[in-house]
Amino acid sequence: MSDARLSTAALPPLDGVLPPWPERELPVRGGSVVVRVTPWTGPVDGGDGPDAARERAVYVHGLGGASTNWTDLAALLAVRLEGWAVDLPGFGRSTPPPRSRYSVRGHVRTVIDVLEHVSSLPGAAAGRPVHLVGNSLGGLVSLLVAARRPDLVATLSLVSPAMPVYRVPPAFSRALLLLLLPGVPTLAERRLAGVRPEDNVRAMVQMCFGDPSNVPRARIEQAAQEMRERAEQPWADRALARSMRGLITSYLRVGRANAWRAARSLRMPTLVLWGSRDRLVDPALAPRVAAAVPDARLLVLQGVGHVAMLEAAEPTARAVLGLVEDRPAATSAPDAPTVADARQSVRR
Repeated sequence: MSDARLSTAALPPLDGVLPPWPERELPVRGGSVVVRVTPWTGPVDGGDGPDAARERAVYVHGLGGASTNWTDLAALLAVRLEGWAVDLPGFGRSTPPPRSRYSVRGHVRTVIDVLEHVSSLPGAAAGRPVHLVGNSLGGLVSLLVAARRPDLVATLSLVSPAMPVYRVPPAFSRALLLLLLPGVPTLAERRLAGVRPEDNVRAMVQMCFGDPSNVPRARIEQAAQEMRERAEQPWADRALARSMRGLITSYLRVGRANAWRAARSLRMPTLVLWGSRDRLVDPALAPRVAAAVPDARLLVLQGVGHVAMLEAAEPTARAVLGLVEDRPAATSAPDAPTVADARQSVRR
């Protein structure tokens, strides 16, 4: 484990509240998902260099989140990375998964499908592994994806990943454990349906940000509008309640399916990033996660909460870029093995 290196690359200014990036639909097993695509911009100074390779990144949001959680970070990282932020099934603008099964395993399969699609697109980065960034539930999913399909992942950045713990965080009600009982998720869905979108956003800001007073009013209004649109989707509350149940259930897995065991198997460059005021996933886990992953880098942002990519987009971007920039040259050279090569190797 070592301290994260922050890139010194020139980054574009974030003026005001950016609108969401354009969306498109991608096919995945059992249906499709919506992704938001951030185009590559190249270096701010217009110079040449490794940025011209137009590498690719996939962003995976947390429980109750959406692809729009990555708007600012993707804009900053566009100096080097073309971005693909996914709405997991049942979240954002994506429709529910087959048979409405919101399991962590299902989300892992979806992200693998997205990575395979993004890697296969034509261009300078065609056939190359992708830089994977995940937050909270999306961090846990990304870790499991990287362990299962390392050929698809160039670097792995985990922002407050929801790693298995065996006590309920203080920010949660202990009643959430009841989601494990048959029939209780339906009751939870009804309760969630009774919360106004505006109240939901205020509660999320209080829980997820280290300093809620720093969140621009325009950002809160934007989130409230997204929440109103989501409230119109008949599956919205079920997706949240049952994904929470799926997350808690995943903590009980042992053997190869256990996230801590998966972390120890990772070999790609990995960044573990946490906010010191994270109320949802204990910051004390940060060094433990970084120690579990061989040669991982660690960055704890003081005063920041659970969604560092929203609350501290620039330092988060610099840590991710530092990881990408330092990736061993042999793995990013033109003659490096492609994803297709790795698949052939596995078949042999």
